Amino acid sequence: MCGCYGRMWWSLEQLSLPPVTGLLSLSSPPVTGLLWSLLLLFLWYCYRLGSEPAPYSRGHALSRQTSSAETRPSAQASAPITMETSDGQGAETYLAPVLSHAPFPAGASPGSRKLYEALQGYAKRYSWAGMGRIHKGLRHQSRVNERVSIQKPHLFYLPDVPSVPFFPRDAHRHDIELLEASYPRILQEFQAVYQRGVDPKLGWMYQGPKGQMVFPLYNAGVCVAGNCRVCPYSYRVLLSLRTFINSNALGSAGFWLLPPGTCLGGAYGPTNTRLRCHLGLQTPPQCELVVGGEPQCWSEGHCLLLDDSFLHTISHNDEGVCVIFSVDLWHNNIYVCVCVCVCVCMRVCV
Repeated sequence: MCGCYGRMWWSLEQLSLPPVTGLLSLSSPPVTGLLWSLLLLFLWYCYRLGSEPAPYSRGHALSRQTSSAETRPSAQASAPITMETSDGQGAETYLAPVLSHAPFPAGASPGSRKLYEALQGYAKRYSWAGMGRIHKGLRHQSRVNERVSIQKPHLFYLPDVPSVPFFPRDAHRHDIELLEASYPRILQEFQAVYQRGVDPKLGWMYQGPKGQMVFPLYNAGVCVAGNCRVCPYSYRVLLSLRTFINSNALGSAGFWLLPPGTCLGGAYGPTNTRLRCHLGLQTPPQCELVVGGEPQCWSEGHCLLLDDSFLHTISHNDEGVCVIFSVDLWHNNIYVCVCVCVCVCMRVCV
């Protein structure tokens, strides 16, 4: 057996291997130079990708191609944007008129013109990032006002925003849960205010016909200090809300009083960038709110989240006073930069 094992013994040093050719070490100068070259190319590509402006639309790209080809001069080619076509599907870019002095549509309302000028000032002072949809909405506001639609905000329509008449609780869960949890204290403060008397000298305001009254804590984005001192807990609740509009004319909050027999015809809110939250404080059974053709009834201690830019009506055919705590919140499907821009523009225009 020992002889057998002796004959089978062998060593790795005696094993002949084929020569390794074609493989280079990573530390060799050729490989190191190749890796550095690839790294430099990648960095140059990233720089070019970030520095070149992206084409905003197909019409903008076409205008750049025609200008580079040195076609015959024309008024339409030298304009900052492509003029709108008769069918309403213009190929203009979003931001070129904002950064230039392009003419505003002739049929625009004075309010839209003021917002447009404020947007130009905002874009020049801060940034045009995220302002594309706002610019498009301002230029097309006159078309929104002229059309017959179930959703027609009369001041500012932000395009491409998902909207429904009533939104689920998940859209603003934190704020809705906070309001509903504060219902007993808010109701207590309202009852104290109501017992003092409903009089304009005591902070109440007339809201529409047939005896509608509002006790505002915020009116057009401005805090009503005297009323907030009377309702300190409700004021603190408003400040605790994450999406409360308290910095421009689109935002209001307060107690809304509807007497028996109230019947409000169809109306549209000013914009689709906000949602209105109604917390029922005292709600008789036959009080109905119809938004966009969908009827809903208020319930005491619960919130309704609605988009008042849809056509809405209210009817109160029961006895007793209907009391709603109304709060304006930002739409849950718009970015923070859009909210900031709208705030700045509305401050300038008010």
